[in-house]
Amino acid sequence: MHVITGHQPVYLPWLGLFHKIALADTFVFMDDVQYLSQDWNNRNFIRGPQGKMRLTVPVRLKASSSDRLKDIRVAEAGWGGKSHWQNEHWKSLQACYARAPFWPDHAAFFESFYTARPWTWLAEMNLAMLVHFLDVFDIRVRLVKASDEGFKGTKSDLVLDHCRRLSADVCVLGSQGRDYIVVDDFLADGISIHFQDFRHPTYRQRFDGFVSHLSACDLLFNHGPESRAILLSGNVTPSAIRAAVTPGRASVLEPEALETHGH
Repeated sequence: MHVITGHQPVYLPWLGLFHKIALADTFVFMDDVQYLSQDWNNRNFIRGPQGKMRLTVPVRLKASSSDRLKDIRVAEAGWGGKSHWQNEHWKSLQACYARAPFWPDHAAFFESFYTARPWTWLAEMNLAMLVHFLDVFDIRVRLVKASDEGFKGTKSDLVLDHCRRLSADVCVLGSQGRDYIVVDDFLADGISIHFQDFRHPTYRQRFDGFVSHLSACDLLFNHGPESRAILLSGNVTPSAIRAAVTPGRASVLEPEALETHGH
């Protein structure tokens, strides 16, 4: 039984991405798809005293050789200065989380990430951040970089090519996959489909009230080693997906019919 999923590079990813990856054996890092402005490729939210604070990585589209994510360059000019975006993002994390319970355990990585070198490529930077989060959340998965594989097609056909070439039995997609996936194509190839329905956990944050849909670093700084259990709580388990597959008969594995963590 081989379960795969994929996603484009995103900056400081949210918790739902890590649950989706935790369901899979193989994760396709989709750095060969188009960069989308006003999307999560280069921005995300952290939590400040006034609520959500957006951090945005400035990109250099005119200096990039194509609009594929692997070719998108980020702003390097002024690196090392106080106003450079890397320094500003590091200072923002400090301001929001330096007094969080598990900041001392994780600050060194983020300080090095932002201050040790200038980043040139958006996808490379996002991959380095993703790999670190997978490690601290103890999510073990084979990672395939799409730009190394030469997958073909767009939208539903592209995901189907992932599945065919990686010998998938099950493909896990985000909830928005319902808008573009041609389910019958997958079922005809013997590939079952699961559309993730992520239930965002509520957890203790540094400031009063709870704000959801932030970068995963918010959970990490506030809960440290408990983060994995919290982000998975109340959500579908990998074993539930495997148990729901009927050998020789592909189907859509609906979330409401599957066992969840903590139940």
